[in-house]
Amino acid sequence: MKIAFDVDVIKDLGISGMVHQVAEWGYRYIEQSPHPQINPFYKHPRAGREVIAEYKQALRDTGVELSSFICVYRWSGPDEARRQAAVKNWKRLIEVAVEMGVQVINTEFSGDPNQPEICEEMFYRSMEELLPIFEREGIRVEIQAHPWDFCEENNETVDIVKSFRSENVKYVYSVPHTFFYDKGIGDVEKMLRYAGDDLSHVLIADTRNHTRHCRYIVNPPGVDAAVHQHVGVGEGDVDFNALFRTLREMKFAERTFKVGGEPIVAASLFGYPEKMKYQAVETRELIERELLRR
Repeated sequence: MKIAFDVDVIKDLGISGMVHQVAEWGYRYIEQSPHPQINPFYKHPRAGREVIAEYKQALRDTGVELSSFICVYRWSGPDEARRQAAVKNWKRLIEVAVEMGVQVINTEFSGDPNQPEICEEMFYRSMEELLPIFEREGIRVEIQAHPWDFCEENNETVDIVKSFRSENVKYVYSVPHTFFYDKGIGDVEKMLRYAGDDLSHVLIADTRNHTRHCRYIVNPPGVDAAVHQHVGVGEGDVDFNALFRTLREMKFAERTFKVGGEPIVAASLFGYPEKMKYQAVETRELIERELLRR
């Protein structure tokens, strides 16, 4: 099992600074989330020769490796022109991943919750074009449900993943999305077990249950938006005892996948960069203690 750090919260350090900081916190792997010089949100990848060379040198200097990329493109959006542009973005990112020796790409649907039927059709249209490329290049694409998407729930997303019957398509359980995944119940054990053998990636952060009365107050009432957090473990409402117990019982850390190899657990902490100097280390140590018994 690879323990990675999502570098979104420290992307302002620059490429080399980002990699060296992750190494200083004791991580062996980086999950490269959208970065303005590499794989920006919704736009064509920007990874030029100089950026790739600097990144590879920083990895060599520190001994850190890339576990995975995260990308967010409108490949399920209701607009056909933007969907086609998103597929082009995907194709370029796959090339970058191959160049960087990365076999895993973590993503989300990025559709519109107000047009779920159209967005699901668009997603399958995109996958019809992209899945042969994932298979040819040996890429494991991992899909997570996300707040304010055409599919926000755990079980439905797992069913979509399983529909491909492909070793190249697996599922990400994002812990800070827990209360969107089952409409506020937060039964992490039930959802992880539903994902079963297709669970290949877990994102670690806490969040509050947005369905509880006045947990969040958004004005004006009824605004079409979704609110969630990626805060430190223990700062929200997720049942982490149940989460880690279930992952141990499922022998998640011992899994090996035909595509992409080991499963990944990534620290996915956003919003409080001033806390990272201790939360990054605490989260790594927690994952090691709970899943690797170190």
